[in-house]
Amino acid sequence: MFTIDQLSLQLPLYASWWKREWVTCLDNVSLAFATGEVHALVGASGAGKSLLAYAMMGLLPAHAHLTGQLYYQDALLGESLQRRLRGRELALIPQSLSALDPLVRTQRQVAWAAQRAGYSSAHAWQASQQSLDHYQLHGRAQQAYAHELSGGMARRVLTAMAHVSQAQLVIADEPTVGLDPHQRQRVLSAFRELADQGKTVILVTHDLRHALPIADRVTIMRNGKPVETASASAFQGQGSSLSSAYAQALWLALPDNDFSTHAGSQAQQTEQESTVA
Repeated sequence: MFTIDQLSLQLPLYASWWKREWVTCLDNVSLAFATGEVHALVGASGAGKSLLAYAMMGLLPAHAHLTGQLYYQDALLGESLQRRLRGRELALIPQSLSALDPLVRTQRQVAWAAQRAGYSSAHAWQASQQSLDHYQLHGRAQQAYAHELSGGMARRVLTAMAHVSQAQLVIADEPTVGLDPHQRQRVLSAFRELADQGKTVILVTHDLRHALPIADRVTIMRNGKPVETASASAFQGQGSSLSSAYAQALWLALPDNDFSTHAGSQAQQTEQESTVA
């Protein structure tokens, strides 16, 4: 459905106003995402997860140096095609809730998303209401401004915008940050439902524990590289089904596994990175 082939990304670092250096943020990444799956990209802060998502959407800064190829449904995905598909077949649910316009009511914003996807004005309004109803955002929530919504409600509004676009690929960037357990579960369940409808969902998160119940596959990232891609079912017991020491250490370092140190010093390092994240 979506393939990344040897993608590398460099961004400029200005050591001083006259000296520019290039920093490698993604290093020769190759991944494939299948139709109808939730594929979690998991790693500590700075692992390159969000940058990879923005590269897939064509939303990197103009000065970014990107090499490699992207393919969507076997077609080479260049900048022109990315622009045409973005908001229609490719949808991003950003991490920041500031993506919602603070001066526009909820339903109007979802209706705008529907219009960008090709709905007429009349049909867009109807589709927006149906989408919001689908995510249990009724009555007052549909007429609320962004600051009147709880964190979980705001995440569901962003999900409704992706839903109404009829996007076949939905990327959710850290969608559960700051949510209580109940709201987090509602948001994650919405992504599982999208995948069950035949869409591809990429869940970008630093929290492996929360991703596993809804994910089909998990890619562990570190320092701009995929360390391992495995079935979610491989993360159990002592992680003996995992092929990389780092993925095993990340699994064993979770609180549910009693912060196990069986993986040695690498597990301790993973715990530190998880705390930073």
